[in-house]
Amino acid sequence: GETLKQAIERDIAAGLKPVFLCATLGTTSTCAFDNLSELGPLCQEHGIMLHVDAAYAGSAFVCPEHRHLARGLEYADSFNCNPHKWLLTSFDCSTLWVQDPNALVNAFKVDPEYLKNEATKSGLVVDFRDWQIPLGRRFRSLKLWFVMRSFGAIGLRAHISNHVSLATEFENWVMHDERFEMVGNKRQLALVCFRVKASNEVNKRIMDAANKTGEIFFTHTIVNGKFTFRIVISSPRTTLQHIKKTWNVIQTHTKEQLSLVGDVKE
Repeated sequence: GETLKQAIERDIAAGLKPVFLCATLGTTSTCAFDNLSELGPLCQEHGIMLHVDAAYAGSAFVCPEHRHLARGLEYADSFNCNPHKWLLTSFDCSTLWVQDPNALVNAFKVDPEYLKNEATKSGLVVDFRDWQIPLGRRFRSLKLWFVMRSFGAIGLRAHISNHVSLATEFENWVMHDERFEMVGNKRQLALVCFRVKASNEVNKRIMDAANKTGEIFFTHTIVNGKFTFRIVISSPRTTLQHIKKTWNVIQTHTKEQLSLVGDVKE
């Protein structure tokens, strides 16, 4: 909150008017969360539109036990989540909620004669063409509707909870192996960020060697200058056996690479 406050004050002092803030619930790199309870009141005080990007983490909010991560969401003017990332929906499918649809309609609406009709005039329908730049749009909501009807709230919550449980298990293995360290202190939802206690070069060689086996595939990020592994559980077919295999492959190549630099620990 203090960082935003200072940025607003600098803009105002420079004769500028801040109008928009995009906050994130679950960043791509490490699944970090902005503090909406601090950002929201500042946005309201200064008339700043607050958009909340929860592309990945938003799916977890179907589970009551994860909703504390969205504390302060009531301040949002708009909210986005991508069900195709973690909610069993095929690509692409993004959901958007807005506090005041008129803001979008006033910006995008076009009303040529050939688009006029009684249904629109009556106000009984929502013309989503007025919420975006193109007139045409795919019926993406249909596949999400089928997912919700097929799995129900209980099924969707079980899906998310299972992945969080698997990630927690993986996190425990990392924390009990002294060659590794967690990055960001702990797992966030179903994402585990960790690294070997060695140079960035060694960590990169471990990841490259493990991925070249074709048995597993994982990505990396850079956090505070440190090369960091990212393991995220998101496939409905992932089981405990899969993550055990992933851990075994990483351990094997960790031992191999550390032996090359003379730092082997069993």
